[in-house]
Amino acid sequence: MEETEQLRAARAMRRAMLGDEYVDSQTAETDPVAQQFQDHITTQAWGVWTRGGPLSPRDRSLLVLAMTAALGRLEEFKLHASAMPRTGVTDEEIDELLFQVAAYCGAPAAISARRVLKAYRAERDKG
Repeated sequence: MEETEQLRAARAMRRAMLGDEYVDSQTAETDPVAQQFQDHITTQAWGVWTRGGPLSPRDRSLLVLAMTAALGRLEEFKLHASAMPRTGVTDEEIDELLFQVAAYCGAPAAISARRVLKAYRAERDKG
């Protein structure tokens, strides 16, 4: 994929939200198709974060947390929960967000996300 301004901005946002260590681990593959896939995902998913407008990175983080929990994409939910120190989202906000997920998307989705969140917090608070 051609190095565009949109891709550069999306890469910078991804690093700012998820950290260098995670992004480097995901982009380390030398396979050209894997690299193209990473650029595509980065442009699509992180490009939306660079649009500006009334939604802050914190707002976008809350939305991603809610959507990944609702869809049962728990690996991504955990990844975005781990970005809290960089996004400004608090533990209390995620707790409240899961009540919303339960009410609007169903208890099974919220319960599963709660389990992942509990395990993540235990791991985080250990070290």
